[in-house]
Amino acid sequence: MHAAVVTTFDSAPRYQEFPAPVPADEDQMLVDVLAAGLHPRVRSQANGSHYTSTDELPLVPGIDGVGRGPDGRLRYFILPDTTMGAMAEQTVIDVRRSVVLPDDTDPVAVAAAMNPAMSSWVALRQRVPFQPGQDVLVLGATGSAGQMAVQIARLFGAKNVIAAGRDAGRLAALGATATVRLDGDAGETALGQAAADVDVVIDYLWGEPAAAAMIAVIAHRGDRGKPLSWIQIGSVAGPTAPIPSAALRAARLQIVGSGQGSVSAREYVAELPAIAEAIAAGTLDVDARAVPLADVEQAWAAAADAKQRIVLLPRLS
Repeated sequence: MHAAVVTTFDSAPRYQEFPAPVPADEDQMLVDVLAAGLHPRVRSQANGSHYTSTDELPLVPGIDGVGRGPDGRLRYFILPDTTMGAMAEQTVIDVRRSVVLPDDTDPVAVAAAMNPAMSSWVALRQRVPFQPGQDVLVLGATGSAGQMAVQIARLFGAKNVIAAGRDAGRLAALGATATVRLDGDAGETALGQAAADVDVVIDYLWGEPAAAAMIAVIAHRGDRGKPLSWIQIGSVAGPTAPIPSAALRAARLQIVGSGQGSVSAREYVAELPAIAEAIAAGTLDVDARAVPLADVEQAWAAAADAKQRIVLLPRLS
């Protein structure tokens, strides 16, 4: 079969022949892969920088996708940490980490949206006691996951959703209650004022921007005894954040992470049917671009700056 194959961590995967995988037990199933999303998490898997990386090569990247099994049913699946990922004509899935989809489901939409939607959906369901009527700040709202987070916070009943990011054009199109362009000291002040009394922060940035945002929000907070849950999900602005100790003492602040390890596979799987239903029903807007798997090298080069989530199609290669 053909697959996208990583043979070195300093270059993009290449489209080439690769041995077909074989199920090892009764809980596994060989599926024909119809669509696999090229997520930031997949890029970090392929360059060896993700915290779950084992440095084992060669590997086929891809952490999730949509496939059809020998039973004819369409499934969305999440793969365990493995060197046999979703960016191949076939892969082996654990049926316990999958959900059956209606036959008329668009595989591209599901493959594009499930991963970015899952990050905020699971965070608000599993990591903090979020309640309808609370206010949410999405930090890094102009990325794919951030855009989904704005929609999901509203879907879950947030009273106000403040979206913060650098791309003014994308911010304007998000449908948030308020938007803040992160642009130096002026942006930090505006953020502090707009998000002073939020209950939850969904943070895709981390690094120095997150530390600056945290200080700005706390400095403008009307009631510092009001709980503030800061959910750290992504780190596009840096792996470490210089948070001053005073920030932890000056407000009732709770910093939690949401990702593999802090959320179990069982907890992720429990949320899959509802997320898939929301995507299939069109409740969540999806902006995707389908690309044949044979063009994986070009897609990889374009992914970092792409405004749409790229989805690779092994069956069109």
